[in-house]
Amino acid sequence: MAEPILYSFRRCPYAMRARMALHVSGVAHEHREVVLRDKPPQMLKVSPKGTVPVLVTDEGVLEESLDIMRWALVRNDPEGWLEREAPELLAANDGPFKHHLDRYKYSTRYNDVDPEEHRQAALVHLCALDDRLSASPYLCGEERGFADIAIFPFVRQFANADRDWFEAQDLPNVQRWLDGLVNSELYEGVMAKHDQWKGS
Repeated sequence: MAEPILYSFRRCPYAMRARMALHVSGVAHEHREVVLRDKPPQMLKVSPKGTVPVLVTDEGVLEESLDIMRWALVRNDPEGWLEREAPELLAANDGPFKHHLDRYKYSTRYNDVDPEEHRQAALVHLCALDDRLSASPYLCGEERGFADIAIFPFVRQFANADRDWFEAQDLPNVQRWLDGLVNSELYEGVMAKHDQWKGS
């Protein structure tokens, strides 16, 4: 069997969560770092939509980060992440929260949007997470799981848009949770810098 190939971009939150699942699973794969304004033709051939992450396996091509996470963890899930998936949290994160995050952080890309309005809408979502995290260290209990790893890269992106503002909010549990995950060995391990993959 050929080694799976992951096309990734270091700062993309979708790629982050895919890399973390692959890393914790221990599944061997080739990492190909791409530059989104200079996408390699090899990636576009297998995934014409041109977004990352993309995982090329013997069984086919996976173009969605959650599918890549599940693919890796089905093969080896040493921390039991698949037992802590929380589909309703994933849907809220990848749907409404991501919608507001984009229009807050990248407001100039959209017509007639008020970034403050979208920041406040995203904050409502984070308040719900904060309430949930008041009962346990992680979103689904005492140990980190699929939901934590799938969601926190987007919360990190939101926090970094205006760190002082974020730190001033009444989100003690979200802030604790985010700091712990961002400073984890797992996250630091998948954030190592790679040179752009150019192909042959």
